[in-house]
Amino acid sequence: MTTRQHQPSFEQMNEEQLPVAQNKLHGWKHFAGLYAGEHVAATEFVIGATFVALGASTIDILLGLLIGNLLAMCSWWLLTAPIAVETRLSLYNYLNKIAGDSMTKLYNWANVIIFSVISAAMITVSSTAVRFLFDIPAQLNWYPSSVMIVLAVGSIVVVVAMYGFSTVADFSKICAPWLFVIFIAGSFTLFPALSNHVIGSTTLTSWQDFMTIGDSSIWTGINDKGEPGIGLLEVIGFAWAANSITHFGLIDMAIFRFAKRKSYGLFSGVGMFFGHYLAWISAGIMGAGTAVLLKTTITQLDPGDVAYHALGFSGFVIIIIAGWTTANANLYRAGLAAQSIFVNQSRERTTAIVGLVTIVIACFPFVFSQMLPLLTYAGLLVVPVGGIVFAEHVLFPKIGLTRYWVKYQNLSKSTPAIASWALALVFGFGLNSLDIISFYYLFIPTWIFTIIIYTVLAKKYGADLDYTDAILLDEKEQQQIVEYQDEMAKDDTPQVEDNSKLTLLLNGFAFVSLVVISILAVNVMFYSPTMEIYTDNKSLFETVCFACTVIYFSCSYVALKRHKKLNL
Repeated sequence: MTTRQHQPSFEQMNEEQLPVAQNKLHGWKHFAGLYAGEHVAATEFVIGATFVALGASTIDILLGLLIGNLLAMCSWWLLTAPIAVETRLSLYNYLNKIAGDSMTKLYNWANVIIFSVISAAMITVSSTAVRFLFDIPAQLNWYPSSVMIVLAVGSIVVVVAMYGFSTVADFSKICAPWLFVIFIAGSFTLFPALSNHVIGSTTLTSWQDFMTIGDSSIWTGINDKGEPGIGLLEVIGFAWAANSITHFGLIDMAIFRFAKRKSYGLFSGVGMFFGHYLAWISAGIMGAGTAVLLKTTITQLDPGDVAYHALGFSGFVIIIIAGWTTANANLYRAGLAAQSIFVNQSRERTTAIVGLVTIVIACFPFVFSQMLPLLTYAGLLVVPVGGIVFAEHVLFPKIGLTRYWVKYQNLSKSTPAIASWALALVFGFGLNSLDIISFYYLFIPTWIFTIIIYTVLAKKYGADLDYTDAILLDEKEQQQIVEYQDEMAKDDTPQVEDNSKLTLLLNGFAFVSLVVISILAVNVMFYSPTMEIYTDNKSLFETVCFACTVIYFSCSYVALKRHKKLNL
């Protein structure tokens, strides 16, 4: 049968169901920008402050976050990217091939829950900035105290996720450079106040001064209950586990299926070291600095307090934008997962329903205040699925079992996959209840356990049978898909770079605005010999920073729209 005869069936398929075509692949800059944008977000305010409250020490933070984020980067590089590049499939489509519809629906339900909770946390964080404008007390209890603001902010997020997500996705790409600069700037503007509080001087004279200030006033080694806090292993474990849902859990196959090379997994490190290293450290400094200025403890502050006292009105911008863009992306994912369960409903409708539930969850502040355990348990929930895929794709060919044996048997469900996932959850949460190892590391033995159980069960259910004829037919179909995609690619028009003078000028203004913010932050940090000069320098920084923020986003957004218009 010719490719042309096959074309109608391929055309009727959703593009997401097919392997990514060669002409759709991206270079390394795409992934560096993508991870920088996604992992420098509003959650960094929450997590950075949480490390302070949990009582990590300064050396544990500096060393533990370095090691943990390096392990996370290697997990994307060695686990996620290779499988994604070899198959060019998202996890959802790969899972459908090896586990059938039933398993895929169960997995989608898990994603609806996880992404809804993450979206709710981001809505709550954004609401802390809005409530500050209206002088509403911080939400420090588990129950809601400023429901109307959460409802208002959440409603905007839901509507945008339903109808305007593409615009927000484009806008979030230009946020990354500003977010990185503003996080570092915020820590610079509050560090002199911390320094004066601890050593009686607003300026540092050595690295030892920094360590002394850190140990005395930021990462003290004592938690908010006055007890010894978490240690090096816990810090490493959380930094590694924070994104286990996307690397060990393989959700980011959806991203790396577009990578030209497997080595592009290394560019996840841009997000890890700018976002989960420097931004977490900066957020801790900002939280501790705000606590000193307000003569309170970090547990009595929310992100709105911290951002405002570090950055002035620009703090409201960072909280709202970072929370908004993160919430929209995750609510969009939740809506897609729900739509794949309720296939007769539109994505807009499922997103609206999921969004309403998300807003209700967002009214309860415990969602963002418990971000560390929530992310860890979310990873524990889906990491077994990553183990199943890893076993099927990497291990099976090495031990004589056949990939896609469920598809070749035309099964609608995979008993080994469902059973392995269920047993892995019992195993993982059982380990947690027995308190055998730190819950930050539970995903590792759970992943290994899943691989072993799935391999044993798959062999028992027929993965070791001879599927030569089915494999040949599958290989032939894959070749026909490539030929079909190559034919379709002939109609593609290449992207045109906007090198007009106006666009270059707009981008120039945006870059200069970031440079000005950086220079003024350095001025506050290193050229404030007295508290009086520090106060003046910080006041100047806050005023100019807000003006530069307006300039940056205005110029960058107009330049982006001009580029998109040129390529319509």
